[in-house]
Amino acid sequence: MSIDKYPILFVGHGSPMNAIEDSEFSDEWKKLGQEVPRPKAILAVSAHWSTSGTKVSSQAKPKQIYDMYGFPPELYALKYPAKGDPQLASEALNLLGEKASIDNSWGIDHGVWSVLHRMYPEADVPVTELSVNLDATPEEHFRLGQKLAPLRKEGILILTSGNIVHNLSLIDWDKKGGFSWANAFDAWIEKTITEKNFALVSHYEKAGESAKKAFFTPEHFYPLLYALGAANSEDEVTVFNNKRIMGSLSMTGYLFK
Repeated sequence: MSIDKYPILFVGHGSPMNAIEDSEFSDEWKKLGQEVPRPKAILAVSAHWSTSGTKVSSQAKPKQIYDMYGFPPELYALKYPAKGDPQLASEALNLLGEKASIDNSWGIDHGVWSVLHRMYPEADVPVTELSVNLDATPEEHFRLGQKLAPLRKEGILILTSGNIVHNLSLIDWDKKGGFSWANAFDAWIEKTITEKNFALVSHYEKAGESAKKAFFTPEHFYPLLYALGAANSEDEVTVFNNKRIMGSLSMTGYLFK
């Protein structure tokens, strides 16, 4: 099947338990695996690989990273043996420019494999990870996404994974929905994205008081900016898993196609 441009995904991944427990969120990821055209490879930007500088993994056989603690043994027993794609890593490096570099100290972390285990359970699509550069400004993250946009014409699915609202210090384990400020911030982001004002999301502080509580550190928010940078105004935007849980965690995801 010939496709002019492959989709882009931002997934609110939430708890790693979504990899082994059926939920409304993991059910939606399964649907995405059926609805999104099967890619040649995946370039994944995960909140859980945060580095100084922009790093790309070029491993042919990336290790699976169990970067979470205190979960049931069943989660650590889950294997997702996806291959890497050194050629994709090289192309991403060329697109990102001289400030990006290869780093093979990481692998495929739970921000990626917990979602892909649902989308492509056979682990038969190669995966290359790109780190979140903690030294970059929000605008720079957006521009890095813009540089990656040509990959869409080459059968590459750009998958970004984090959470738009991610303030674990304010979690209420007994609350089913979101706090009012979490709902407000998520709604501001949704309105801005669906109006195709993608660059404005880099200035999330314009959401007002809600932005001050949305996250304590920004690494779970930044992957969204890579997705928005790679998207364009002609894309159809689909919002999925539009829900806040435990007060201060957003599961909202976006599909651009």
